[in-house]
Amino acid sequence: MLDLHRLRLLKEFTRRGTIAATAAALGYTPSAVSQQLAALEREAGVILLDRTARSAELTDAGSRLAAHAERILAQVEEAEADLSAGEREPSGRVSVAAFPTGAAAFAPALARSLRAHPALTLLLRQTQRDEGLTAVRGGEADVALIDDWAGRRADSGGGLQFYPLLRDPLVLIVPRGHPLADPAERVDLRKLSETSRWIAAPAGEPSRQAVDRLLAAAGGVPAMPWEFEGLGTIMSLVSRGIGVAAVPRLALAAGEGRVVVRELPGAGVARDVYAVARTASVRRPSVAVILAALHNGATHLPGRRAADGR
Repeated sequence: MLDLHRLRLLKEFTRRGTIAATAAALGYTPSAVSQQLAALEREAGVILLDRTARSAELTDAGSRLAAHAERILAQVEEAEADLSAGEREPSGRVSVAAFPTGAAAFAPALARSLRAHPALTLLLRQTQRDEGLTAVRGGEADVALIDDWAGRRADSGGGLQFYPLLRDPLVLIVPRGHPLADPAERVDLRKLSETSRWIAAPAGEPSRQAVDRLLAAAGGVPAMPWEFEGLGTIMSLVSRGIGVAAVPRLALAAGEGRVVVRELPGAGVARDVYAVARTASVRRPSVAVILAALHNGATHLPGRRAADGR
């Protein structure tokens, strides 16, 4: 009998490529992952990994079993979803992975869904970059909130369903008392770059790349901005008069009153925000409730424009 937990480890190893990366993604030690995969080899009766002192690769048998594991785990989830679809009241635990500003902005909508369904419990984790998408693919999360700055609309496929939630543009934030705090003043980014210190995320961060594109399109990139990790930190510094910044409007959900917000001229730069779930799990009432809460939350965020209204 093949153990489902070990099949999930094999599936994750196939995605990550190394035992160390698999262990880090799932919160295990490398030795624990290695031992579980060795146990799976004994259950299967074949060698699944070609191990050396420094690496491990799937054998042909390992690749075949990994493909079976993908289908087996999806079928198990479909069976669970089918059985739970007949339940009158959503129940159980749902895990949601979200990028930080998404977690803060959508938490109230998720909390309202919990009040409406007392048998439902929720775990909301903050993730970075593509961690949320990876967590859903690997089964560590049921739903993920992801953002896309590249402008490539996500499509369903690969066992996943993508649900567009909103278009989230960059906005300019300045401290109270700044000349641009006066709504009658025209926003001129080139002039602003000559008179104010820009504060931005570190180079390489998606929001920083978006800010760099914005300023380049305005006719020139200013001197190297002061770099701080975390949009909350950047907003706090702007509110104290340290400088100015361009941040996603969604970041203002928890603290817009501390800064003055100005719309940026032209088409601007924006990100797309999606909810993502495994196709096999969307029929589960508990997952459906969370997806509905996220969609409803997107339509009620102040100043937001739902994705389907673009």
